[in-house]
Amino acid sequence: MNSLLSLRLSSCRLATVRGVSCMALAAALVLGLSACQPAADPSPGEPVAQSADRPGALDWRVTEHRNGDDLLTAGLGLSGLQRPATALPPWPEADAQDLRRLAIHSAWTGLAALNPAGGAGGLFDELPLVPGQEFSLRQVMQGRHHPVRYLVQLPDAFDPSHPCLVAAPASGSRGIYGAISLAGGWALPRGCAVVYTDKGAGTDFFSYDDAHGVGLDGRRRPVADIDDLAMRPASVPDGRDPDGIYMPHAHSGDHPEADWGRHTLQAIELARALLSERFGDDLDEERLRVIATGLSNGGGAALRAAEQDDRGLIDAVVAVMPNISAPETPHLFDYARLAALLQPCLLADAEATLAKPLGNPMLVAAGQQRCASLAEAGWMDAPEPALAREALQSAGFDDAALSLAASNVALDLWRSVLVSYASAYLRRHAFDMPCGYGFSVASASNDQRQAWWPSHSGVGAGGGIELLDGLAEGNDRAFNGLLCLHALAEQGNEEGAALRAAIEATRATARLPDIPVLVVHGLRDGLIPAAFSARPYVEQARGHGARIGYWEITRAQHFDALLALPPVAESLVPILPYGWRGLDQIDAVLAGEASLDGDRLFDPAPAASGQPQSWSGLGFVD
Repeated sequence: MNSLLSLRLSSCRLATVRGVSCMALAAALVLGLSACQPAADPSPGEPVAQSADRPGALDWRVTEHRNGDDLLTAGLGLSGLQRPATALPPWPEADAQDLRRLAIHSAWTGLAALNPAGGAGGLFDELPLVPGQEFSLRQVMQGRHHPVRYLVQLPDAFDPSHPCLVAAPASGSRGIYGAISLAGGWALPRGCAVVYTDKGAGTDFFSYDDAHGVGLDGRRRPVADIDDLAMRPASVPDGRDPDGIYMPHAHSGDHPEADWGRHTLQAIELARALLSERFGDDLDEERLRVIATGLSNGGGAALRAAEQDDRGLIDAVVAVMPNISAPETPHLFDYARLAALLQPCLLADAEATLAKPLGNPMLVAAGQQRCASLAEAGWMDAPEPALAREALQSAGFDDAALSLAASNVALDLWRSVLVSYASAYLRRHAFDMPCGYGFSVASASNDQRQAWWPSHSGVGAGGGIELLDGLAEGNDRAFNGLLCLHALAEQGNEEGAALRAAIEATRATARLPDIPVLVVHGLRDGLIPAAFSARPYVEQARGHGARIGYWEITRAQHFDALLALPPVAESLVPILPYGWRGLDQIDAVLAGEASLDGDRLFDPAPAASGQPQSWSGLGFVD
């Protein structure tokens, strides 16, 4: 989920960047709304990319990255990533290299804090240039519509006699480089290959008004070049304006989240086949060490891949802030429904809100309106923020998870999650999203459109894509739509059953193979609170006999990029370095040089203003 922040921060810098229940709803308030009713579910289109069940050799796109270019930073180095992204050449002049450079820049800056508070000058002085090759491929899983992207980065320093491979599903709904800061940052300088996957989400968008999609190299292509597109989208329904956009996570009809573990396993199989073909007998497959790792949705995908790994492909897992739902625990869609409605009301407390990061008088005023809306709708006895807090705490949100509520509301994270996930769960297409929502690109320029693939988060508005709310009215314009989204899962009809079944299809089992697993989570994570995800998963996995360790960090939250804000940097620490150290730990465990050492609770010290964060400050011995 953490990819949402970069989407919200780039046009927000700070308001929109380029761009989881305990209360019963009075269902009669919203079930009568026609926008909440089920509709036909036509196919989103026909796949064009290579099918996973199609015989024959795989058609990898191979590119070289040396001599001023590289795998880890696209030749930018740390200093280049610290600078604002260079604008793409005007449409349609951007080439594949331009797009790749922006994609890697966006992936790093959307997820990592590359300033002193994030460790620049303390945890790391540079990001090394890693020469090598990239191998890109799209495949369609049997029975699915939209292809999945896979990309293997093979550094020149890869040693086939001592081979290592890191499998890295993207965080959030990001594109193919969505895990480069965690997996690439740790693996590539060590000579390990990395295989990435967008998990069937990503940014292979198709805009209907100009009939353009995305080629394998990231460039936008007209429908006439269909062999180089991911999808042949269905036509625009009669009577509808053709200003919608096909976004794979929301509109593929595949419910990709249910397959995220399988996509990760497929990535490993593809990478192993590629390495075997590339090195032949020089590859010591018996010694090949495979670690699956990811952030947020990527962390959840890595854990679910391990659960489904009946071939012994994965040797270890490091999951950072995983969006994972163990049996009988709250699911992202359920706690997001509650948070979307109630968290704005918390901000009606002006004194508390103005002291929070991103807190401002507009949020206070909007919070007061939301409290009034909730009271009028019968959700609360009075329009008081204390009642909203009580309801959220009763649902399992603790004070730490609510400490950054102003950021979540200011960036509209909860609604962004709910709109796209509801569409995915109900297998809706771009012109039939639930509750009257939709996305419009009517105002998007050509330059914004060519930047979607390298810089959009894959979910929500941003970069010329606008969220439409067909139920918006009154002073609290988002309220009716959010009530409708909440009611979707409460309905006793066929659509409600379908939504609940789709949610259950994403459930983890918490049954892991006999491999070392490390879960890392921040106590201040307000989007994927540890109380709903990491903690119950670890507890249940241990009950099933898993070898699993758990690190919790008191002063870490979900979005390292927020450390660009001085109030955040002065009170919180980055989570990403704990992922790197977790990979160090698990690698040493695999080598027989260390053990998981049980659970660890870190209470780190934020760096002093303007000073670089240190390993000792994070709780590690240098």
